[in-house]
Formats: sequence, C-alpha cells, structure tokens
Amino acid sequence: MGPMSVLTRNEAQLRARLLDVQHYAVALDLTTGDDTFDSTTVIRFTARTAGDTFLELKPDELRSAALDGHPVDPAALDGNRLPLTGLTAGDHELRVDARMRYSRTGEGLHRFTDPADGETYVYSQLFLDDVQRVFPAFDQPDLKAVFAFTVTAPAHWTVLANGITTRTGTRDTDGAGTWRSAPTPPISTYLAAVAAGPWHSVRTEHAGLPFGLHSRRSLAPHLDADAEEILSLTTDCFDRYQEKFTEPYPFDSYDQAFVPEFNAGAMENPGLVTFRDEYVFRSAVTDTERQRRAVTIAHEMAHMWFGDLVTLRWWDDIWLNESFAEYMGYQTLTEATRFTDTWTDFAITRKAWGYDADERPSTHPVAPAPEDVPDAASALLNFDGISYAKGASALRQLVAWLGEKDFLAGINTHFARHRFANASLADFVDSLAAHTDRDVRGWADIWLRTTGIDTLTPRIEDSPGGWTLTTDRRGSRPHHLTVGVYQRDTGDGRTLERAELLGLDVPSDEVVSADGPRPALVLLNDGDLTYAKVRLDETSVETALRGLSGLPDALTRAVVWNSLRDMVRDGELAPAAYLATAEAHLPEETDLAVVQGVLGFARTQIADRYLAPGQRTEALDTLTSLTRDLLRRTEDGSAPGLRLAAVRVLVDSATRPDTLTAWLADGTVPGGPELDPELRWRILARLCVIGEAGEPEIAAALAADPSATGEEGAAHCRAALPTAAAKAAAWERLFHDDSLSNYLFTATAQGFWQPEQADLVREYVPRFYPEAVALGARRGPAIAEAAGRWAFPVHAVDEANLAAGRTCLEDPDVLPFLRRKLVDQLSDLARALKVRTG
Repeated sequence: MGPMSVLTRNEAQLRARLLDVQHYAVALDLTTGDDTFDSTTVIRFTARTAGDTFLELKPDELRSAALDGHPVDPAALDGNRLPLTGLTAGDHELRVDARMRYSRTGEGLHRFTDPADGETYVYSQLFLDDVQRVFPAFDQPDLKAVFAFTVTAPAHWTVLANGITTRTGTRDTDGAGTWRSAPTPPISTYLAAVAAGPWHSVRTEHAGLPFGLHSRRSLAPHLDADAEEILSLTTDCFDRYQEKFTEPYPFDSYDQAFVPEFNAGAMENPGLVTFRDEYVFRSAVTDTERQRRAVTIAHEMAHMWFGDLVTLRWWDDIWLNESFAEYMGYQTLTEATRFTDTWTDFAITRKAWGYDADERPSTHPVAPAPEDVPDAASALLNFDGISYAKGASALRQLVAWLGEKDFLAGINTHFARHRFANASLADFVDSLAAHTDRDVRGWADIWLRTTGIDTLTPRIEDSPGGWTLTTDRRGSRPHHLTVGVYQRDTGDGRTLERAELLGLDVPSDEVVSADGPRPALVLLNDGDLTYAKVRLDETSVETALRGLSGLPDALTRAVVWNSLRDMVRDGELAPAAYLATAEAHLPEETDLAVVQGVLGFARTQIADRYLAPGQRTEALDTLTSLTRDLLRRTEDGSAPGLRLAAVRVLVDSATRPDTLTAWLADGTVPGGPELDPELRWRILARLCVIGEAGEPEIAAALAADPSATGEEGAAHCRAALPTAAAKAAAWERLFHDDSLSNYLFTATAQGFWQPEQADLVREYVPRFYPEAVALGARRGPAIAEAAGRWAFPVHAVDEANLAAGRTCLEDPDVLPFLRRKLVDQLSDLARALKVRTG
C-alpha cells in the first residue's frame, strides 16, 4: 500500500464534473472485537461521461470491491485511493467490504470504554476527511448524497444516526441488535454520523419532531440534572431560527449526543449533533460557563441551515460555515433565552482569540483565495480564531452597516437558491446584494479577503466652548461604530456616566465636534460592533486605570479591558500596571465573563509569561490577595459563580499549601463551595506542583473518583510531580506510548511543564521539538495538533527555546498541523520575550 494522498482542489473539481453521487448504504458491524469493525458499503452514482476516477478508503483490510458486479482487485488500493477505471457514462453501483480500525484519537470511529462502569461507546467524527476511516466515499463536500445506515451492535446498545433509527432485528447467535436509520436528504460525506452504545437518553417532542439528549450511563445523574435547561435552550433557539429563516428545519429529528474524548467543542452532524461530554457538568460551573454551553448549542443548530442545508463547495469557504454559526449563535441566544448579554463574553474571550490569531505569521483572510487552500490538509489549518471569532466579528459589523432586515433577507435568499446543494462566497454575496443598494461586494473584498487588524486611536483636542474628536486609523477597512463619551458623576466622583453615544463611520466622518467640558473618557467602538484594536487617549487611559469599575455597562468594560490587554501585548502598558488595575477593579466587577476573562489573562499570560521569573511570586501573591477580596465580597452567597471563579484562580496561584490542604481536609471552602471532583483535582494538582502531595494522595483521589475525568486528573497530577522520575515517566507516556488516548495525552501534557519546575525540566525543552515531529508523523493530525498546543514548553520564555523552535521549522518533515501550532507558539513566545525586555 502506498502513502496516503490528500485530496486537492483541482482533483475535487475534476471528480465533481464527472460524477453525480446519489446514495450510500453503509452497514457497520460493531461486534467483531475491541480493535476493528466491519464496514460494507454500497454506493450508487452516475458518471456523466466516460472516464477514470477514484474513491477514498483507509482500511485495516480491504476484503473485496465490485463495480457493477465486476470485481475490483483489492491490491489496486494505493494508499487511501481505490482507482475506478474505464467508467462508462451512466449509472453505476460500487460495493466495498472492509475491516476498519477503531480510533483512540477522536478521528474516524472513536471507541471509548468508561472506567466508571466498563461500558463501551463508539461515535463517528468524519470531519474534514476522516469518513474514509469508517467507510469508502467520494470524500469532498460538493458530492452530496443520501445516507442510510444499518448497524449491528451489542444487544444492550442504542444506535443513533443522522436520521431516525429503529431496531429491526436481533441476531440469534449472541442477541446483538440490528438498527436501521431513515435515509437523509442529500448531505456531504463529512456530515454523515453514527453514535452507538448503552446511552442514557432523555427524549421529548417539539414542533412535531423528536428531540433527544444522550450521554454515557455514568453521567446519567448529571445529564438529568441539566436536561430541562438544555432542552429549553434547544427548543427556544429552534423556534427563533424558525422565525428568522423561511426555510424550515431540513431534517427528521434533532439529537444531541454528549460523547467522550471529543476533540472539538461540538460537530454539526445533521440531526445528530455531537458535543464533548464535558458539557455534561459533573461539578459546579459558573453561569458564564453555562452560557458558553448554550452558545455552542445555538451555534451547532445554526449549522443545520448554514453548513448542512447549504454547504461550502470547497474548503476555502469554511468561514461561511463557522463565522455564520458563531455570529448567529451569540445573537440568537441573546434574542431567545435568558442569556441576554452574550456579546460581553464574546468580547472578552472570543474577540481576543481572533485578535491574537490575526497578529501571528500564520494569519490568513477570513475568506482565503481558492488557490491558498489547494488541498484538504491546508484547509484544516484554518479552523482558528480567524474563521470563527474574526469572521463572526466581521458579520456583526456587516449587520450593523447593512441592517439586520436586509441581512436576513439575503440569508433567506441564499437558502432558497442553494438548498441541499453547495455555494461559495460569491453566491453568498450575490444573495445579500439582491436586497441592498450598498456595495456588498466591495465590503466583502476589503473585510474578508485581507489580513490583519486595524487600530483606531482617538485624538481629543480642545475647541472654543467644547472639544473635537479625530480618529486615526492604522489599516484600511471602513468601520461603522459607536463612540461612548463619559464624564465623572459629580456625586461620588467614581462612577462614570455616558454623556453621549455617537455614531461614527471611519474614515468618512473623521472629525466630531462637541460642546461642553473635555470628557473623562472617550471610547471608540463602545458596543463592540466592529473588529479593530482600540487605543485610548492619554486622559482616557488615566481614567480607565483609576475608574474602570465605574463604567455602567459590562460590554463597555469588556472593550476597555481588551484595549488594556492589547496595550500590554503591544508593549504600550506595563504588565504590572494591568495586574494592578485588575487588583483595583475586579473586586467591584459584577459580570462573570469579565472577571473570568481578566483573571485568566492575568494568571496565564501576565504572571507566567510577561513578567520576569523573579516577579512571578509577587504576581501570584497579588492574584491570591485579589481572589481573597472576591471571596470576602461573596460571603453572603449572593454570587456563587463569582465565588467559584475566585476559588479556582486562588488555587492555581497558591505558593503555599496551608489554605489548600485545609480546604481538602475539610471538603469545603469556608462559606462554600463544597469541594466537588473538579475542585479536588484542581487543588491536588497545585499541591503536586509545589511538592506538597505525591503518589499516595493521587492514588487515593483516583480511588475516590474512578471516572474518565478522574483518570485524566491523575495523569495531570503525576506529570506535575516535581521529581526527575515523574518527569521521565510522563515524557515516556507522551512521546513513546502510542496507546495513550487524545484526552490522556492532553492531561499529561498539561501537567508536565510548570514554571515552578523550570530547572527540573530544562533538559526537556530542546528535546520537545524533534520528539514532537516524530510523534506527529507516527500518530497523525489529532495528536500532532495536541502536541503543538498542550505539550509545547510555554513556560520557557527565553531565546534558547525560540532558537530551537525556529530551527525545528526548517525541518521539511514537520507535519502541517504541528508546523502551524509551532509557528503560532513561537510567535507568542517572541511577543512575550519582547514584552519582558521592554
């Protein structure tokens, strides 16, 4: 068998011109063992003309293949391509029988055995080109077809699929059940889905359709506890989408399966959305985290129309899927549920993700040129803060500029024109342009085809009887935004009141004149309608540092915090000044998203990366003091989420064991919360890092929590122990144990590098690069990506690490997924070095 081939755009275009694929009948037998399963597939298709083509398959063994009843030699399989030569014009039937291998890395058909009860679950993840790990396919998004599954599974299992499934028979030999799914409408190969196991299910009916929630049995109490909330959010969003979109929901059911060891947040399989099962909360969470789960639910449902009903033609338009769902998820949640301030969380977390990605060498346009996505492998690299957060920000700006009525009219035209088919950026723009006189094509070119972030800076000058505002723009995009003008409240002197909210188009309305005293603070992009870094004038910086908590609106405060964050990253504000601002103002902050976002940046970036090692202990002590202030403020029980956020950061920042060991012994934080599994593992991990806990405590904790997350917690703790033996064992697991699952790999990697242990792990820093390259080549994209993301020595902010990384990038054998992560990590490392050195 030759090497695996990656589908190119040119090959996809040629195959799409040749073929019309109608139907896949896929039969899977999941009873053949722990390592492999049987896959038999019948594909019906038409060749428009005579010619040659191929389909993709990655089998453990290709047993047989037949085209129109004539055998195809299994030895003809070249890597992952089975040639189909001498096709005549007309209808054809291809039958393929293969043995396939289960995945332990979240790709293809992933198999997981729950340590809590020994039950096994399998689920498919076929994006972007992993369908060929499960069954043969003409694997490209514009060869849509109908899919129908027949699945044989152990007797006590339930099988889910894109269409409604029914149990149709029982095998006499072992009682195994046979399940059949209703055929789907035409969908892309990467959207076909199956999930099988002894699911715990909660079912209901809404709008005449069956709705279901599914999780592992061991998570049943936790799913049941949240089922009402999840189903209510699901149906509320469903109803709102039905109001927004003239095209009705296009599938026969709506199942949401929370599956183990899932690499993404969720996947928009039509009728069967899969989520990482961390969204079934075993432990206490903040309301912001519940909101983020709700956003994911709304995001995936938006894909039922944008992505599933209408699908990209090629992967250069992946933003059409993700940017749209990201925008629509936040907006619809705000309109239809109790989560009415979702854009604050977007501003403080997702927006920062987009800004960071856009400043790295790996940045790319929201909508890259087709030639810049020449194959499927390059497409996978674009699932980042650009395609999600920047793209959603651009759409939010488009709606502000175009008006929501015209935007939705264009969307509905797009659905009507391309239902159950494929479309491109040009098609999308044409649909929008049909409902407005504005130059949507010009807007798309300048917003979606370019890279980088504009920076907007106000210049405030006194004028007779008032003041003037001029906005300087570094960049080239037009911006439709609002400007907040704030004065100090004359009563208490601390509160800032919005005196005016000005509409502004940059660059057309360059000068704004106003009467009255010079403002205490002028905030460009108040309301966060555009995508740009915002600077403050000198007076406004002073006001923000002293009076940020006095701003009345959480979204406004988020925009200011983002401005301060960007100034730190750009070397214009000392990291210590940001930390001092957090210490001064977070105790008064009421918005959870803002608290969590600011604390997260202060803890992981300011303390661990931007301050010199000699300043780190003082920074951690500051964070400990700050979180204790938050705990004192929440003693009355009025803000449990705020209290939980403070407890987590206090634990992560502890430099002495006294408080943590006392909490662990008592089983509670005085005044709450009680220690649930998440907090227990968090405390134990920190005690391991600082050398105050070891293997006996880890073993006892795992015995008390013998779950999948318990195993991950134990792996994290063992890797965090400050001994040479523990580090050597963890390194061996990471880079030489190819049976390690994706989640156990991540947990071990997260524990390994600790700033407190820099001397202990110094020898491993240069070793990371060649060993990560070899690991990626051996274990493939998912583990390569995880290695670049989680196993990178983030703590080593020094020239030697930077030099070693840059040398590694010269190696042509670095897998693209790992290369992209290394480019990003090294860019962030260079920035941290620059911030440190001033």
